[in-house]
Amino acid sequence: MRSHYCGSLNETLIDQTVTICGWVHRRRDHGGVIFLDLRDRDGIAQVVFDPDTEEHFELADSVRNEFVIQVTGRVRARPEGTENAEMVTGKIEVLGKELVILNKAETPPFQLDDHQTVGEDVRLKYRYVDLRRPEMLSKLRLRSRITNKIRNYLDDNGFLDIETPILTRATPEGARDYLVPSRTHEGSFFALPQSPQLFKQLLMVSGMDRYYQIAKCFRDEDLRADRQPEFTQIDIETSFLDEEQIMGLTEGMIRELFQDVLRVDLGDFPQMPYSEAMEKYGSDKPDLRIPLELVDVKDLMATVDFKVFAGPAKDPKGRVTALKVPGGATLTRKQIDEYTKFVGIYGAKGLAWIKVNELAKGVEGLQSPIVKFLGADVSLALMERVEAKDGDIVFFGADSGKVVTEALGALRCKLGEDLDLYTCEWAPLWVVDFPMFEENSDGSLTALHHPFTAPSCSADELKADPEAALSRAYDMVLNGCELGGGSVRIHDQAMQETVFEVLQISAEEQQEKFGFLLDALKFGAPPHGGLAFGLDRLVMLMTGANSIREVIAFPKTQSAACVMTAAPGEVSATQLRELNIRIRKTP
Repeated sequence: MRSHYCGSLNETLIDQTVTICGWVHRRRDHGGVIFLDLRDRDGIAQVVFDPDTEEHFELADSVRNEFVIQVTGRVRARPEGTENAEMVTGKIEVLGKELVILNKAETPPFQLDDHQTVGEDVRLKYRYVDLRRPEMLSKLRLRSRITNKIRNYLDDNGFLDIETPILTRATPEGARDYLVPSRTHEGSFFALPQSPQLFKQLLMVSGMDRYYQIAKCFRDEDLRADRQPEFTQIDIETSFLDEEQIMGLTEGMIRELFQDVLRVDLGDFPQMPYSEAMEKYGSDKPDLRIPLELVDVKDLMATVDFKVFAGPAKDPKGRVTALKVPGGATLTRKQIDEYTKFVGIYGAKGLAWIKVNELAKGVEGLQSPIVKFLGADVSLALMERVEAKDGDIVFFGADSGKVVTEALGALRCKLGEDLDLYTCEWAPLWVVDFPMFEENSDGSLTALHHPFTAPSCSADELKADPEAALSRAYDMVLNGCELGGGSVRIHDQAMQETVFEVLQISAEEQQEKFGFLLDALKFGAPPHGGLAFGLDRLVMLMTGANSIREVIAFPKTQSAACVMTAAPGEVSATQLRELNIRIRKTP
């Protein structure tokens, strides 16, 4: 039906006859000449109809925005002075000779060139219209290009693209499963996979050696800007490589991707231990574009009479930390109050601060309601510890280690954004040496990543002091966002059983949930490891989008619903009977 895409027309086609199809982006009537901007996925071309083609001129006069039309005409240079430098096709236009209306359209629910004023709920309800916007088309085209580059890289490095099951069984991966009732197995349920983790490990046992998959994954969890109930994962697993080799291979993939797609050289990725990331940045995914660091001042606060600081300072599980903001003394009291309210989200009971007006005057040059409680010696020692200068502000957090770390870590990122403190555009790194386990509120342990991650120590050392054990895990971080995480896996049955034992998973539960994996480990499992990248999050960062919903064709809302299809929805009583399910309403 067409000879060219609209966006592919250029000066090389002048005087040639072309046929283009698409949607009417805009119609203008200028003194008896009708201009139609015709849009398809590749771009926009200007079509001109004059009264000489009477039948088609009248037809062009009847079209409206979003009509689907076919135009045949001659490409010509635009008259001098009418070129549009903002359009790829801005130097040419098509003199229309024939026009066919392929389909009419009602007035769209919003203007495609004025989407900023439209609520996201409306855009998602009419997503098929929203996706026509050049901005959205560009993001999805870039997403396709990114997945193509990734596939080519992995193919060239000997990886096999292998699909794993979507209907599987529930596994403990840190979030709730989406359950699927089985009609043929009464009372039993499948689960949609949170990741292909166990299957890709079994592929390594099978001798596939190098596997990858662009995999759909599902997690029934609370949503945020960078999370969806169904998401896409670049899943990778390989045998006979250690963590340094796996990190090198996948780092090469991301560096090559950024170079090819964005013309950005990310350089070598530094490595940072988890303990350092939490101590200095308050996060296991630190944004290194922000030149602010948390400084431990627990020892200085242990001697003061001010219980707000002395209590956590004397508590083995407490933390007292300072965060210096260069030039931050210009912050108003209202702004400081807003930051105090912000850290309250993370459990902080307040936010102490000291403004450095004139350090040469000693304690007299400091402005703060807390200086009188700290005393001159401690106050000045604090300024020396954080290397404060005139015009700075120093914030303090004092509470349990968890609260202070999360609160000041989040405050650090917010200050970086609010005050535009970024020192570079891209800041990648690897976070390594994660703890094997983290402690629950009841004192029990849970796997920090997942229970199939290999520890850095022996089984006996793991049993003797599980809380001190580190794992062979690694996370790739970019601009404070976790791009992907992985680890070397446990390939020895005895070690896997030891980890289950530390997690208080009984032998019976081990067999019930993971018997197939434990059986597989008996039959010559090779050393193996892998990594999974969040494709949606990667595309979000590369396109500069604010949410992964902007780079997914048909995303869910914050409440995990599809307003376009009205999903989830009710099903018929007949379907429920076939599944042996009865709905019980919550009173």
